Amino acid sequence: MEAVAKLRNYPTSPRKMRLLADLIRGMKVEKALAVLEHNPKHPAVPMRKLVLSAISNWKQKNEGGDEGQLYVKTIFVDGARTLKRMRPAPQGRGYRVRKRSNHVTVIVDDIKAPKTIAGPVLEDDADDVEAPEATATKKKAAPKKAAAKKAGLKKAAAKKTSKK
Repeated sequence: MEAVAKLRNYPTSPRKMRLLADLIRGMKVEKALAVLEHNPKHPAVPMRKLVLSAISNWKQKNEGGDEGQLYVKTIFVDGARTLKRMRPAPQGRGYRVRKRSNHVTVIVDDIKAPKTIAGPVLEDDADDVEAPEATATKKKAAPKKAAAKKAGLKKAAAKKTSKK
């Protein structure tokens, strides 16, 4: 069973945080923690704490589960509030400075956990689904039309040359 941890309104740009999120997506948690511990980027510290929090949440949900089989199932970074500040600029003007922040969500899960399967097809939905044979015949008809069109173009070109 998966566990979620969220970091809200962390004051760094989402783009910088996404670089770290892309780095650990899909990794086992032990390897992800090691990568984040040795990463020189400043958002690596709160990201590491967030992964540890997700592991802790997973332990609470699954008492007695094997923590060694956990992996980062999903991680995504969303933009949060932006603080707008002014910086002095030449000739009495002011430049706008946008101090961005972000929200990070981490979902960890056990590798051995059963995957969710889409539900059965209902009778009402069965009408919308095409039979495999119907799609196969459509694919075969398309090349024949293209060949006929090419042949028609060749005949038209031959007529033009014969008139001259």
